[in-house]
Amino acid sequence: MTNFSGMEQIIEITYLIATALFILSLKWLSSPATARRGVFAGELGMLLAIAGTLLHHGIVEYKWIVMALVLGTIIGVPLGEVAMTAVPQRTALSHAFGALCVTLVGTAEFYLRTPDVPRFMMGVLSLEVILGSLTFTGSLMAAGKLQEVLPQRPITYKGQNIVNLGLLGVAIVVASMLVAHPEKTQLFPLIVGIPLLFGVMMIIPIGGADMPTVISLLNSYAGLSAAAMGFVLDSKLLIIAGALDGASGFILSVNMSKAMNRSFSNVLFGAFGQEQTAAAAKQEARPVRSATPEEAAAILAAANKVVIVPGYGMAVAQAQHKVRELYDALTKRGVDVKFGIHPVAGRMPGHMNVLLAEADIPYDKLLDMDEINGDFPQTDVALVIGANDVTNPAARTDASSPIYGMPILDVDKARTVMVIKRSMAAGFAGIDNPLYYLDKTLMLFGDAKSFVGSIVREVGGGHE
Repeated sequence: MTNFSGMEQIIEITYLIATALFILSLKWLSSPATARRGVFAGELGMLLAIAGTLLHHGIVEYKWIVMALVLGTIIGVPLGEVAMTAVPQRTALSHAFGALCVTLVGTAEFYLRTPDVPRFMMGVLSLEVILGSLTFTGSLMAAGKLQEVLPQRPITYKGQNIVNLGLLGVAIVVASMLVAHPEKTQLFPLIVGIPLLFGVMMIIPIGGADMPTVISLLNSYAGLSAAAMGFVLDSKLLIIAGALDGASGFILSVNMSKAMNRSFSNVLFGAFGQEQTAAAAKQEARPVRSATPEEAAAILAAANKVVIVPGYGMAVAQAQHKVRELYDALTKRGVDVKFGIHPVAGRMPGHMNVLLAEADIPYDKLLDMDEINGDFPQTDVALVIGANDVTNPAARTDASSPIYGMPILDVDKARTVMVIKRSMAAGFAGIDNPLYYLDKTLMLFGDAKSFVGSIVREVGGGHE
């Protein structure tokens, strides 16, 4: 008995340290300067949490656990080696795996405990399974859209929102019936199957422009389902970790919605990014001014202050290291170079920060939208690399635009604007950008990596 009590104390202390590390991890991850420390703290916390669980007296057979660890390693190592451009869809897959785990555990607990399931426990278990199921298929759909194996444009039909909400409502009604009558086990497959279908239907009408918010929202759902699982398994650590994950994901989703001046209902049910595609195609014939790498290099070299604005086009071209070379070359010439980053640039929260950090751009040069916007009127050149909607001045001036009111990077207030793009195609939102037709704007058509490399060579600071 003494040994058992001592082991229990060790487990509780291990869980307490893991909880503290999870909290510190979230705090440190909020700043690029401390993000690496935050990742390490989170990894160490998870290692301690797993170790504490493996020490639990309830485990009598480790064979299946070892097999699962080996299988997870075989799957996880390749997923950890994806290109930076694939991190958003890899993150979505991680959410899917976590949600699947929650759903399977909830299903197992239901059939193990039936029919002696207290009402509160049945309610929590139902919440766990519903959130886990819809997050599983929703995350798979999000990953498919991000990987472009599924259409990125919204797929809609008349009455779609009513059908979707009706599905969720039916699942909730069935869950309520189970809470009242846990012995009706035949109803349980419905609170698994219906949310699985709802997860698919929820993501279909959401366009690529809204994927960053959707990913963070799915992260919140996964965390909340894990917290519910903590109640079912009587695990305080899982409750805390799930609550931290759910709350942080929800707060991030709120902040990103504010950054787009959008509501959750508009993100989830607005089919954003579909109706403007045809209009954008009609405007492609408007005249624009273009420039060669040599001309762009001469303008940048003569500038005193340059702000570089990265977007998903930079990620696709994997141009971040060439951008670092450009930063070094211009800095050697005495040019003040900063980076302006929009909260929803790219396809996941912090996407641009991660790419630029990978290229060792100094953290103090990476400025958020609110920090950099006041600098644009005094900026000689704003160099936009693959960013579209987050630089669109229609958000300020065109009340009929679907992005009207969305806070943007004020690149059009710089003295000269240069935009690197492959073509005049619209961004994720499917709308044209008036910035490209301004007299002060020069379009630099081509692959971002090769074009920036050519500019670096002309400036004199690059290498093959």
